[in-house]
Amino acid sequence: MGEWEALRDRCLQCRACGLCETRTNVVFGVGDPAAEVLFVGEAPGEREDALGEPFVGKAGALLDDMLAMIGLDRSRIYITNSIKCRPPQNRDPLNTEKEACAPFLQRQLELMQPKIIVCLGRISAMEMIKSDFKITQEHGQFFEKNGVLMTALYHPAALLRDTDKKPDTFVDLKRLQAKIRQVCTRTKLDF
Repeated sequence: MGEWEALRDRCLQCRACGLCETRTNVVFGVGDPAAEVLFVGEAPGEREDALGEPFVGKAGALLDDMLAMIGLDRSRIYITNSIKCRPPQNRDPLNTEKEACAPFLQRQLELMQPKIIVCLGRISAMEMIKSDFKITQEHGQFFEKNGVLMTALYHPAALLRDTDKKPDTFVDLKRLQAKIRQVCTRTKLDF
């Protein structure tokens, strides 16, 4: 068994915090584990918990549309969340839950060695980029951390609630597309 599969199996068996008592499924991630581009959300929602896959339902359909706008699909990237189990009623994850899940995401990063990390939403950006990240001011900007380029987009669920953010997101996606062309050697875009 490879390291990725071993990590996935450990994650699927995790009982390190109370979320294991309320989850239906662990949501490890989906896509190509060797991808150069990694998308990271915060935590699974109700549909994700039911299906065991990140970003399904309306927000997932919008994410798929966003990827298609820049010539990508789920098979050429990897999508995960920093928290692998759904917090009850979609509440914000507790610090103990973040601490319990952190080693899984850290190991995913070590094994993948992505060139670009795209944070989906403010919470993910605060975890991955910097603790005082301001999504309304810093979305679409690139930051370098430990040799990896990082950016943040508005979360697809936020775009469904506030369609006024969609034009900014389109610009951010085009900026991401240009950065992928610039730094990724194996990620093929459809156009």
